[in-house]
Amino acid sequence: MHPKPGESFIDKIEENLIAFLLGAMTLLTFANVIARKGFNSNILWGLELTVFMFGWLVLLGASYAVKKGAHLGVDAILNMVSAPMRRTFGLISIVICIMFTFLLLKGAWDYWANFANLPKTEGRWFPLGFEDKFLAKGWYEVDDIPHPGFLKWMEDVFNEGESYEKLPRLLPYAVLPISMSLMLLRFVQAGMAVWTGQTDRIVASHEVEDEIAEVREQRGEDI
Repeated sequence: MHPKPGESFIDKIEENLIAFLLGAMTLLTFANVIARKGFNSNILWGLELTVFMFGWLVLLGASYAVKKGAHLGVDAILNMVSAPMRRTFGLISIVICIMFTFLLLKGAWDYWANFANLPKTEGRWFPLGFEDKFLAKGWYEVDDIPHPGFLKWMEDVFNEGESYEKLPRLLPYAVLPISMSLMLLRFVQAGMAVWTGQTDRIVASHEVEDEIAEVREQRGEDI
């Protein structure tokens, strides 16, 4: 798949990963149905892996939608005010979104960190530093997904050389800080676009209508 004009290879990584997760979920679910109905068997770890992939899909998709301006938006008020006021409202919205996402990032890190033998942050709302003492939980495993052989190196790094029977929990839950970091980055980028005058709002609530109009124009149809 070649990037569209104006898109870099990095811009395609999220799209490809999201597409992979969706395809893998579909194939795994289909294989599990065939195993149950056709062979009276079951892929024991299939359901748990599908749940984790769905979580990755949703969280990564949320940050990707911010980048593409594809979240739902209400522009009834924006369309009634002047361009400078739209820009002001856009900047206010961006600040609120950045603050909220920063709180989500703190919560995501604090939930995941100990599973990776890392300290949580201190402070109720905003990080005031990191824990001096904490219980390392790198030994925590998921319920059903077996630990693959190519990840055996993780036993020395996170589990003091003890063998993992199941996948360590730090891997599937890593999407929490990753996705919140990406979302924070996307809101900052959206804020820069509003600040520099490239757009006056975070989302394009009529993007579907615009795309349909563009297709019709390319086909030479009346709009």
